[in-house]
Amino acid sequence: MTIESAVAESTRSLRGKLSSLRDLLPSRFDYRELRSSWKGDIVAGVTVGIVALPLALAFAITAGVGAAVGLATAIVAGFVAGIFGGSSLQVSGPTGAMAVVLVPVVARYGPGCIYLVGLMAGILITVAGFVRLGRAVAYLPWPLVEGFTVGIAAVIFLQQVPAALGVSKPKGASTAIVAFRAIEHSHLPALWQPLLLVGLVVVLMVGLPRLHRSLPASLIAVIASTILVRASGWRVPVIGKLSNALHLPLISHLGQIPELASAALAVAVLSSIESLLSAKVADGMADVAPANLDRELVGQGLGNIASSLLGGMPATGAIARTAVNARAGARTRLSAVVHSLTLLIVVLGASSLVGQIPLAALAAVLMVTSFRMVNRLNVISVLHSTRSDGFVLVATAVATVATNLIVAIEIGIAVAGAMALRHVARSTKITTERLSAGSTEDAKFDFSAKHILVYKIGGTLFFGATQRFLQAFTEVSDVRVVLLRLANVNGLDATAALALGEIIENLEHRHITVLIKGLRPEFMRILGAVGAIDRLAHVNHSFDNLELAVAHAHLHAERITHSAQR
Repeated sequence: MTIESAVAESTRSLRGKLSSLRDLLPSRFDYRELRSSWKGDIVAGVTVGIVALPLALAFAITAGVGAAVGLATAIVAGFVAGIFGGSSLQVSGPTGAMAVVLVPVVARYGPGCIYLVGLMAGILITVAGFVRLGRAVAYLPWPLVEGFTVGIAAVIFLQQVPAALGVSKPKGASTAIVAFRAIEHSHLPALWQPLLLVGLVVVLMVGLPRLHRSLPASLIAVIASTILVRASGWRVPVIGKLSNALHLPLISHLGQIPELASAALAVAVLSSIESLLSAKVADGMADVAPANLDRELVGQGLGNIASSLLGGMPATGAIARTAVNARAGARTRLSAVVHSLTLLIVVLGASSLVGQIPLAALAAVLMVTSFRMVNRLNVISVLHSTRSDGFVLVATAVATVATNLIVAIEIGIAVAGAMALRHVARSTKITTERLSAGSTEDAKFDFSAKHILVYKIGGTLFFGATQRFLQAFTEVSDVRVVLLRLANVNGLDATAALALGEIIENLEHRHITVLIKGLRPEFMRILGAVGAIDRLAHVNHSFDNLELAVAHAHLHAERITHSAQR
């Protein structure tokens, strides 16, 4: 190779890498529809900002980090992820699922740990985007996603019980136990005020959209409950004075990086999964370019890094806010930017009013939101599809409530994988056929022959089917030759290949000649690698042609019969 050709090859390689990197970064094409859509984007952004305000406050309080942190997260992560993310419609910020993950972390290490956790998680998510892991969401089965959603919704609802009852949050590792203890600690005379606020918020959030779909029901409900508390003089817990929402926090807990690594990994996994799912949902809600899922991870990672450095908690793409954004008419990522600016204006000009919001009202907002998270038709469809899919959904949902989200995902994937393997194992077909002399076609197989037995095997032979595979050959008797017809085998792993070798060795040891017909070359290589081929009595006992294999089987059967007669 000449110097000129080497330079040209290096240049082409560099251009290819730069081109691959370029699609993970912002470009002017992100705003190609802006000239015609800017008005709708601004309206949608303001609408989403209004909807996001009570949710950002509520989720941050639920996580135990304070309302101001939720606002900082929605402003910073929403802005950065909106610009750098891969979806035109995605709106990011604090979410219920993230709050669920952070609760035990904050309870153990204190609120200050979230900045370091968010920073580490952001780095992990960004790296995942650059190494192209965005497509991994396609491998999550639908029942697992639906079970995950049901479990999150249940946890979010249970977390709001103490605030809805106006009592301090009891101690406890389980959300369900905490909710039950909150009910035990409540006293009837003090319950009616917070419960009345909860009822007011629920009625308004359910009823207002029926009057007009574009009304910001959650915001109106929170304002109405705040006015009621101020006018009546009720003594119910409120948010209180907000600290400086946007600030440079002290990144502490550096000595606990190894201990917080698992929490950062959990946050990174959750943020990635929820963001990718939200982006996929958004693709079907508006006629816009499909999301670049790898770039979405890069955007979410950078959003988490920026949020952590400016006083926010870990964030993720928010399905509810993204859906509002799409339905409000957004076309470009300008709407996500406007959403953040709307919240920034609220922080700068109305923080004292925000501090007067009763906690019971925010709890009610999240209770209603938890019900709306669950698509009942999807859940019913999964439960009515197959037993295994229904079991995956239920197992994932129960695990989410009983343990934590990451463990629930692991359990859901494990259950789904086990069910899939069980289904594949059952699809392996093993049938027996007796041969008459000279038969070469399926229709001519005669089951009266005594000394030649044919096993016709099809499907996937893998470790999950090995036991059935072995059992099929344990009762072979009064046979001189076994012909294994393997042309319909479409998958073979090392475990099944080893089992096949054991079968050959066992039959040959019993003086039963084994012939193989029709196995694909790539599977023959696997048999050779595990030593199964070496266990055949002769190297020529593997055939591609059925007629030759049958003729050879009869030849062996006749030889053995004649030898026995002598």
